[in-house]
Amino acid sequence: MIPQEILKQIRRLQIYSNRRANELFAGEYHSSFKGQGMEFDEVREYMPGDDIRSIDWNVTARMNKPFIKRYVEEREMTVVFVVDLSCSGQFGSKGQLRSEQAIELCSVLAFSAIKNNDKVGLITFSDRIERFIPPAKGTGHVLRVIRELLYHDNPAKGTDIKMALEYLAKVVRKKAIVFLVSDFIDTGFDKTLRLAARKHDLIAVNIADQLERQLQSLGIIDMYDSETGQRVSVDTASKAFRNIYSQKTQQQLNQLETTFRSAGVDNISLTVGESYIKDLIRFFKTREARR
Repeated sequence: MIPQEILKQIRRLQIYSNRRANELFAGEYHSSFKGQGMEFDEVREYMPGDDIRSIDWNVTARMNKPFIKRYVEEREMTVVFVVDLSCSGQFGSKGQLRSEQAIELCSVLAFSAIKNNDKVGLITFSDRIERFIPPAKGTGHVLRVIRELLYHDNPAKGTDIKMALEYLAKVVRKKAIVFLVSDFIDTGFDKTLRLAARKHDLIAVNIADQLERQLQSLGIIDMYDSETGQRVSVDTASKAFRNIYSQKTQQQLNQLETTFRSAGVDNISLTVGESYIKDLIRFFKTREARR
């Protein structure tokens, strides 16, 4: 049985995500992603300005006046969320955990997808594959996806993005829109990322915490890595240490963005506890302008 608290969270996310999808994302989402091809729509009478290459000569001959074939973009797509549920997701310095923001984000995008009659699938991972839900349509299916994100067994500690992308290649054979949601605290996935981006429309969603990027002066504190178990004491009162820390994290961020660009992967960078609405709208509008 699913705990009552989880059911309440699912209902809350359904209401919130539906509202956001209706009010903010439906139009942007629809126009931001290419369909899978062109499909025949109708034959209609030729009008001045139509491309003569689209004339249907058989119908034209029968009707004794020109008719054209009209095609529209095939809109049905498959959206797959590949979500990092490793232990580092259980961190947040602004009243929200990284994993909570990831779940909320996926919920909003999933409801936007089904409003466009798209299929939605889910892969969750840590240093192993935690769960796979094959793509399907409908509100009931999206609620199952949300339930699995909220109500999962304790995952393994580490993060293996390379393994997750290799699994994606095995279970999702046709081209899909893939949202890879993680903090990207991992290495060795560059080549696999490029291969995945060649097959799918891959979008990396990097969720970081402000405290990870810039330390506050809090004196001597113990820092604990939830994925490796390593502990270390640091003097955050030292301005020199804080500067070195900030430079190092900025270098890592720059390297990650370089990796995304070289792989041809779009990137959305979000901060835990801060609204991501404007970031998503900006992302959708940028993609629409590129099209």
